[in-house]
Amino acid sequence: MTFRRYGWSAALLLAWGHAAAQVPPPEVPQNLRTPATETVLLKAQGRGKQIYACKAAGAGHFEWTLERPQAELLNDHGQVIGKHYEGPTWEASDGSKVTGQVEQRANAPRAGAVPWLLLKAKSTQGSGTFSRVNYIQRVATQGGAAPTEGCDSSHPGAEMSIEYSADYYFYIPHP
Repeated sequence: MTFRRYGWSAALLLAWGHAAAQVPPPEVPQNLRTPATETVLLKAQGRGKQIYACKAAGAGHFEWTLERPQAELLNDHGQVIGKHYEGPTWEASDGSKVTGQVEQRANAPRAGAVPWLLLKAKSTQGSGTFSRVNYIQRVATQGGAAPTEGCDSSHPGAEMSIEYSADYYFYIPHP
């Protein structure tokens, strides 16, 4: 079985699945709530970088534009359980993936933090952890906001990485 490749046993996966089913959804603004038909599968903390590129934004104006995230996904014990990258895509250690599309956003309560998001799954791959995910919430963000300087006509294409962290909640249909 594929989970053996990662050192997981069937008993561990069953215990993890039972615990994950008991994760309560986060407190979020109304526009970031998932449909009532969804339940939290998994909560993971993302830690990494938001990578921005300096791009022309018309008439000699340049601005930092998000190119991609680059982060590890961690469980409550700080163990790496996956990764988050361009797409935006989340990939579990079992190889399953979900790519999302932003549905709603809300300003982060913390200054300098990327917005909170509700994303709807655009596609999934594999038959593991993320294969049935319908929605993803990004909340409790810290850092990661676009730089405020250093992007002008003398720096087109320049990249800048900004450290960030966020909690990601992955939702599946009620069992």
